[in-house]
Amino acid sequence: MTDFLSNWYPWIKAFHVIAIITWMAGIFYLPRLFVYHVEGLKKQGVPRGSDMDLLFQHQERLLLRAIMNPSMIAAWVFGLMLVATPGIVDWSSIWPWTKALAVLGMTWFHMWCAKERKALAAGTSTKTGRQYRMMNEVPTILMLVIVISVFVKF
Repeated sequence: MTDFLSNWYPWIKAFHVIAIITWMAGIFYLPRLFVYHVEGLKKQGVPRGSDMDLLFQHQERLLLRAIMNPSMIAAWVFGLMLVATPGIVDWSSIWPWTKALAVLGMTWFHMWCAKERKALAAGTSTKTGRQYRMMNEVPTILMLVIVISVFVKF
């Protein structure tokens, strides 16, 4: 297995980066959709269950299920393959641990988005547009930790 991982390392790394890019695109956009959903309905006085509400629900569900979930799974699979590749990770350094914690944080944020999507669809969300905007900063901070950890390798 280690020969396979070593021989295919550039491909595994490439697919990992592709999965991360698509996951991050979704993870940045879904909370923004939440902002538009909450504020659009409130400002326009549009009732829940209206065409506009259903359109937002459809977009949010599709983004999560068709893009974010498969991307997160692929990022994890290819990332774990990279971790299992001999000579790639120096576990005596700090960087793999900070990256791992930030990836767990990103996964938590993904799950939080999924929970919020369900709450918006059910009409039970109590969050404001401002709160969703503030939460949208979480993946940015986590991304900074991940990228700096991997490239600086402190």
